[in-house]
Amino acid sequence: MTEAFSEWIIRWRWAIIAGALLIVLAAAGGASRLVFIDSYRVFFSKENPDLQTFEKVENVYTKNDNVLFLVAPKDGRVFTRETLSSIEWLTREAWKIPFSMRVDSVTNFQHTWARNDELVVQNLVENASNLSDADLERIRRIALAEPLLVNLIVAPRAHVTAVNVTIVLPQKSITEVPEVAAQARRLVREIKERDPNLEVHLTGSTMLNNAFVEHGQKDFQTLIPLMYVVIILTTFIILRSVIGTLVTVLAIVISTISTLGLAGWLGIRLTPVSVSVPTIIMTVAVADCMHLLLSILHGMRHGLDRRSAIIGGLRLNLRTLLLTAINTIIGFLTLNFSDVPPYRDMGNMVAIGVAVAFLFTIVFLPAMLAVLPIRARSAPIMGEVALDRFADFAIRRRKALLWGVSLVSLALIGFAARNEFHDDFARYFSKRTEIRQANDFAEANLRGPYDVHYSLGAGKSGGVSDPQYLRKVEEFAEWLRRQPEVLHVYSITEILKRLNKNLHGDDASYYRIPDSRDLAAQYLLLYEMSVPFGLDLNDRINVDKSATRMTLALKVLPTKEILAFEDRAERWLRENAPEAMFALGTGPTIMFSRIGRRSTESMVAGDLLGVLTIAIVMILILRSFKFGLTTMIPNLLPAGMAFGFWGIFVGRLGMDAAPVTGATLGILVDDTTHNMSKYLYARRSLGLSPSRAVKYVFSTVGVATLAASLVLVAGFSVLALSAFQFNSTMGLMSALIIAIGGLAEFLLMPPLLLKLEEKEHEKDTAAADSVPVAA
Repeated sequence: MTEAFSEWIIRWRWAIIAGALLIVLAAAGGASRLVFIDSYRVFFSKENPDLQTFEKVENVYTKNDNVLFLVAPKDGRVFTRETLSSIEWLTREAWKIPFSMRVDSVTNFQHTWARNDELVVQNLVENASNLSDADLERIRRIALAEPLLVNLIVAPRAHVTAVNVTIVLPQKSITEVPEVAAQARRLVREIKERDPNLEVHLTGSTMLNNAFVEHGQKDFQTLIPLMYVVIILTTFIILRSVIGTLVTVLAIVISTISTLGLAGWLGIRLTPVSVSVPTIIMTVAVADCMHLLLSILHGMRHGLDRRSAIIGGLRLNLRTLLLTAINTIIGFLTLNFSDVPPYRDMGNMVAIGVAVAFLFTIVFLPAMLAVLPIRARSAPIMGEVALDRFADFAIRRRKALLWGVSLVSLALIGFAARNEFHDDFARYFSKRTEIRQANDFAEANLRGPYDVHYSLGAGKSGGVSDPQYLRKVEEFAEWLRRQPEVLHVYSITEILKRLNKNLHGDDASYYRIPDSRDLAAQYLLLYEMSVPFGLDLNDRINVDKSATRMTLALKVLPTKEILAFEDRAERWLRENAPEAMFALGTGPTIMFSRIGRRSTESMVAGDLLGVLTIAIVMILILRSFKFGLTTMIPNLLPAGMAFGFWGIFVGRLGMDAAPVTGATLGILVDDTTHNMSKYLYARRSLGLSPSRAVKYVFSTVGVATLAASLVLVAGFSVLALSAFQFNSTMGLMSALIIAIGGLAEFLLMPPLLLKLEEKEHEKDTAAADSVPVAA
């Protein structure tokens, strides 16, 4: 059947080439439908309970998307005429940013005080350039004593301040986020030109969303071309054939284009995670091409004509290539168990790509070779002689290798327990990126992006004015301020206490919750009537005044500490507050802390199912329970060993590590499949002894196995250069796992096979028969 298929390809080669190109053009039409998703919310499915809680809070109050300008005077003094004048200008101009609905800064902070029986509500800073030294000192004193400013808008040392712009996107166009980012960057340039004394950084959730798109597109523009360079150089060095290299590159180009086009037709959205898909597909496709091409060149070098070599290469590899494609597809489909939609999309796209690459490898590539004048050099392919010698070494030292590799593997796996789970969305980008530098600066000088929100219900309409409710809110706020994880607490009670003091002649003894509900309600009404547009309390109190929002800023902490803090806060509310006041903490901080752990736990089920499915496939295809299960040993150990390495040198794992095991499992099995198929062919069809069968494996697919491992490691190492942590971590860990897996194929697999057939091996009497070159 394989020979008939091969004959068909050679006979209809021109039609196959033309048909393949037409299929590629049809598939490529879907590429125009691909769009980048520009929101961190893409990491959460619509069914995610944490996202639902967060959106419920946002729907009640206001959206949390924002642009944060961090302003740091080079002289270290915020409260100067020049700096405050620049902040005034920036505050006014920030209202012009598209979709802005609120701007908060130290200059427009609504300061209140009493003038006789009148409540005065006024910007803390007005006409900064005309202020006297006494005015500057008064403003400084007020700002640094104001709980709603310190550690939120102004640093306690008064060396950094912030201007926060709340953004509400209509979500009608993919250009909305880039428009906001462009205008914000323009303001940064302008304020630096106005005042060279200022250093300005840009962060906030909108800038984070924009970074997803920018760096995803940048990765497309840089990593893919770099991957092609790596593939061309590696392929040419190994094959030493211009035609072979050209055909390989052409096969992976059309495989990649077809996959992206099909993804567009299927409505799959692009995210920073799916940027890795072309690199993965190219890597897997070139490994398959290597196996087939090396077999064909091997046959031609040993006297076969081109036609016979193509038929022989397909006969030796078709079944194995099909099996490796199935296993790789299974591995990537396990990503559908992830709670992170981009990982599911990536897994499905790669699965499609592997299937497409397999078809082009076994149909298009042989057809091209049948047309182009490919020649094989007479000299042995690089590494053949060395691998032949290594086969003798592996057979001779099989016991030492088996025990040595096993002990090293177990020792490394033991270090995997040192890894600490920690998802830090503020560090999803490398230190060389603008957004990461801004986040690091904010964390070191003011506060990081770790906010948690509570919607505290009062139980009835208008209940937020109830003194009993307000005292309980204040009690919770004070408890939060005493927690070591908390940097700042924004509570409506701070405004009410200040108003109560103001309307009692600024008597400090009245800086407390009003004694009556009516008084509190009047204070709130008077305040909202006095503040300018956009600075009301709609972001703090719901429409029927039955709940308030409390926001706290946390230090940058490991995931387990964030979740431990959230558990303590929930427990405090259950034990100390009325039932109506109980609320779950929400916000990106909580969402990312939980999604990482949830995704990791769900992927365990996917990985186990993947292992079981691949094991069953191997048993059925190899027609041996013993050998089928044996193939899983050198493919499961590398992941554990890689996590052990990670535990020694890094020690932190996040959501980015969750898909690695499933994704690499299917890839690792590829080389094992080729090796085991050739071993069993040598044993069953050629009648070779175990040791001779091992040498046969090394002589027929050893170079291809080594070449495929090198290409896979190189491909995933390119991915590790991404500025986006999800891709770089997955690339680095995958390269590490595949490198260890490649070593296992040479150091562990031969001793394992000889151990399995120890009795037969002992009967081997150093037969004098020569090892067949190819069948």
